[in-house]
Amino acid sequence: MDLDAYRAAHEKEWTRLQALSARGSLSGAEADEFIARYQSAASDLSVLQASAGSTPDGDRLGVIIARSRLRFTAASKNVLLQLGEFFVLQLPTALYRIRWLTLAVALATILIAVAWAIWLLGDPQLVYNLGTQAGLEKYASEDFYQYYSEYASSSFGAMVWTNNAWIAAQAVAFGVTGIWVPFIIAQNAQGLGQSFAILHTFGHGGDFFLYIAPHGMLELTAIFVAAAAGLRIFWAWVAPGKRPRLVALAEDGRSLITVAIGLVFVLGVSGVVEGFVTGSELPWPVKIGIGAAVFLGFLAYMLILGRKAYRSGETGDLGEFESGAQRVYAG
Repeated sequence: MDLDAYRAAHEKEWTRLQALSARGSLSGAEADEFIARYQSAASDLSVLQASAGSTPDGDRLGVIIARSRLRFTAASKNVLLQLGEFFVLQLPTALYRIRWLTLAVALATILIAVAWAIWLLGDPQLVYNLGTQAGLEKYASEDFYQYYSEYASSSFGAMVWTNNAWIAAQAVAFGVTGIWVPFIIAQNAQGLGQSFAILHTFGHGGDFFLYIAPHGMLELTAIFVAAAAGLRIFWAWVAPGKRPRLVALAEDGRSLITVAIGLVFVLGVSGVVEGFVTGSELPWPVKIGIGAAVFLGFLAYMLILGRKAYRSGETGDLGEFESGAQRVYAG
């Protein structure tokens, strides 16, 4: 085996691997390149050892590979530091990146709900077609309110948290289909418009907003965010730009996993408000004030902190592996 020729053919690749392994953090493309070059260098070392045994080139390459391996196997950072990065950098950045799409989903939901309510109220018979008069009247005067007080506050809050978190996870996970998110948007909007139409028909239209407002501002926004994340993944599949389609799908999918995880906590807060505030005996101004406070807090987290983190270069991507205090981003 001509060692000089082999070294000349692969020298640039080994030098590039050495340079990548020395960097503090890598972009998504650089991380993919780093992994590919690490695997290629390992194969080169096997060829050198099998053909010539111990050689200066092989020893040098072995050192480069060993240092590169540390990026995968070194002790990870403190868990508390990782949690801090998640909540202060990654999550707000991921939310900020889909802010306009979230607004579009919110407007679409409102328009569909309003259109549905107007259509039903335009002909009273359409409302009565939704059920028997006795059943509809019972819903408007009893069932709608009992929903918020039928169970213990803690049990009810946990129930709505689990249900809403599941809906949000589905929106993100199945968004790539391009069908599931529009279905969820239309279904939620229809439910809102239909509920208002029934309550309004029996003289309780104002109660609809009173009972929805405390928890609904944050809860609905979380669903809008989940739907936006799902649509973002779908769009990465439809219009990947210059990236290969599967690469675009993987990169955007990894970053939006951050949103799915973060919404579990957001919906937990809205579940607490729904369980302990909406159905409580507190005055309505206090209830709505609490709901508005957590909603505005979330908007500040998403838009102000998210904008700051995004401008600092954060990607919002959880697809990363650690090496001591260094990070290699995978997308």
